[in-house]
Amino acid sequence: MRYDIITIFPSFFDSFKNESLLKKAQDKKLIRINVHNLRDWTADKHKTVDDKPYGGGAGMLLKIEPLVKAIRAFCKSPAHKASATKGKKSRVILLTPSGKQFTQKKAVQFAKKYDQLIFICGRYEGFDARIKKYIDEEVSLGPYVLNGGEVAAMAIVEATARLLRGVIGNVKSLKEESYATEKNLEYPQYTRPEIFEGHKVSSVLLTGDHKKIAEWRKKHVKKSK
Repeated sequence: MRYDIITIFPSFFDSFKNESLLKKAQDKKLIRINVHNLRDWTADKHKTVDDKPYGGGAGMLLKIEPLVKAIRAFCKSPAHKASATKGKKSRVILLTPSGKQFTQKKAVQFAKKYDQLIFICGRYEGFDARIKKYIDEEVSLGPYVLNGGEVAAMAIVEATARLLRGVIGNVKSLKEESYATEKNLEYPQYTRPEIFEGHKVSSVLLTGDHKKIAEWRKKHVKKSK
C-alpha cells in the first residue's frame, strides 16, 4: 500500500511514520508513507496556498490550483500505473468534518480494494468547493471539528496499514480485537498481578479450561452503541 499525504504541515508526520509498526512495515516494504508539502505546487514566490472566499466571510480557503496539481502528480506516478495492472487502484480522499464517518468497515474496504490512498488535509476554513470535482470521497473521523486533517490522515493510515498482510505479527489478534465483527467490541483482558488493590481477576481465566474461558469471554463482549 502506498499512502500520499498532502498537507501544509509535513513535519507533523515525522515521528508518526518513523516509529513502531509503521516504521517496520516500511522497512519491509509492505507500505510507503509519502508526505508532501502543498506549497510545492504553488506558482508564486510566497508559495501561497490560501485566499479569501468570494462573497466575504471569516477565514481563508485552500486554493484549488495547488491541490489539483498535487493530485494529478500522484495519479500519474509510476506507482499508480503499476497498481492498475494488479486490478487495484488509487483513492483520493478529502478529509473534512462534513464527510462520511470513518469506520472499521471502511478501513477494511480501503485495505482490500486499493493500493494507493491519497489524503488531502484541510486547514483554515476549508477548501475551495470545486475540489470535490477531483476527489473520490469525503471522510471524517467523527462529528467534531479538528484544526486540520492531519490527525484524521494518521488515524486512517494506521487503521488500514495494520490490516495488510505482514504488518501485524500475530494475525489472530486482528480477528479478536474491538470492531473485528460488525457490532462487537473486545472482551476485557487481564495480566499479572492476579490481585491489585483488592481487585481480582475472574477465577475462570485462571482455570486453564479453554472452553469455559471462551464462554466467559463471549458473555463479556461489549456491544457497540
